[in-house]
Amino acid sequence: MKKIGKVLVVDDNQDVLIALNSQLSSHCSQVKVAMTPERAIDLCRKIQPDVVLMDMNFSRDAVSGEEGFVLLKELLRIDSTLPVVMMTAYSDEAKAVRAIKAGAVDFLPKPWKGEQLLGMLVSATRLRNAQNEVSQLKTLVKALGGAETVPIPEIVGESEVMRELLEQAELVGQTDANVLILGENGTGKDVLARYLYHVSSRRGRPFVNIDLGSLPESLFEGEMFGHERGAFTGAVEAKAGRLEAAAGGTLFLDEIGNLKPEMQAKLLTCIEKRQFSRLGSTRVNAIDVRFICATNTDLYRAVEEGKFRRDLLYRINTIELTVPPLRERTSDIPLLARHFALKFAQKYNKELNGFSAECVKHLKEYGWPGNVRELQNAVERAVILARKPMLRSVDFPLGTSCGQSDTTEVLDLETVERLTIERALARCDGNVTRAAKLLGVSRFSLYRKMDKMDL
Repeated sequence: MKKIGKVLVVDDNQDVLIALNSQLSSHCSQVKVAMTPERAIDLCRKIQPDVVLMDMNFSRDAVSGEEGFVLLKELLRIDSTLPVVMMTAYSDEAKAVRAIKAGAVDFLPKPWKGEQLLGMLVSATRLRNAQNEVSQLKTLVKALGGAETVPIPEIVGESEVMRELLEQAELVGQTDANVLILGENGTGKDVLARYLYHVSSRRGRPFVNIDLGSLPESLFEGEMFGHERGAFTGAVEAKAGRLEAAAGGTLFLDEIGNLKPEMQAKLLTCIEKRQFSRLGSTRVNAIDVRFICATNTDLYRAVEEGKFRRDLLYRINTIELTVPPLRERTSDIPLLARHFALKFAQKYNKELNGFSAECVKHLKEYGWPGNVRELQNAVERAVILARKPMLRSVDFPLGTSCGQSDTTEVLDLETVERLTIERALARCDGNVTRAAKLLGVSRFSLYRKMDKMDL
């Protein structure tokens, strides 16, 4: 016979507790006993029983069962799906009906028969399991609104650094190792994350993304772990978090360098213990998720400055992959430009015959501080405004102030990022919304970076 699970027995009679503990121990994975309602509530929170067997009457009220009904209400407030079997030596039909209406799953008169007791407990745990499955399916359906349908990403590039990167990704993808993707803004870290997902054994399962650069800190816990009804003001119903939505699949934490220390501690605990609890719940849930993180922040420098936890870094960077900036893969620029030109020519119904040789040279000599994202935006703009089928240098007013000679002197990542933001703002006449679109980031993320840089 399969073990029943964890059973909590509540009765003010010590002899009854001893008898039930002896009878149930060989049939249950764990048996805990309590003589008072207060102790029962405490144990319910601590051990999260699969079923409760409780007396209706305690010392202050030996016949009516009112204390039992009060305790039943409190136990169901802690866990609304908890199966509770009530028992009393003063059974009658009215009490049994009231117990069922109050939320009990069954009613056991004393003295009980062994087979009858075990049958009730087995039925109660089966009901519990069925309710949990239904609940999990409902919350998962809601949570999967945060999961993506992930098309196979098209990574364009034939340079040696890109071939080596993709070979590494192929090897890493076949494992469940946590991966940290590093690289400047606009290099395509999110594209590589999706590529890792597609070459992994978890492809076809959920791929869930959290952009920590645009998510306010106050919302992180609720989005990540989910919450129960009433966990905070405005929580009118329970909600599954991104961890539950990603069950069996991949969770992509983008811009992880923006995570504040307090939230870093919570994420570390989750990754280390492979478990979490929703806000407002004491129930611990196991997780089966592969973590892929990405950032343009120098996390090692952040560790030395006390801005990022060293232990969290070593949890997320089992494997590190660095996406090279576009200036280190200039041979890929013509391929990428043609790829984007074809895409936008179809989108805007434009006829194009490619790029002039002078234009290709012009594009390869530019420093591309915004990397692939900047190139994509530049090609889209050129396709829209081009007056001739052949794209020329004049269609790409990139300017000399931000050319290759400039970027070879400025290699500090933070400085390059600052210059890129300043140029984007200048091109958009200070309009933050347009500049954010040009950079390919959210307006909230750009405001945060501007505030950090005192722009």
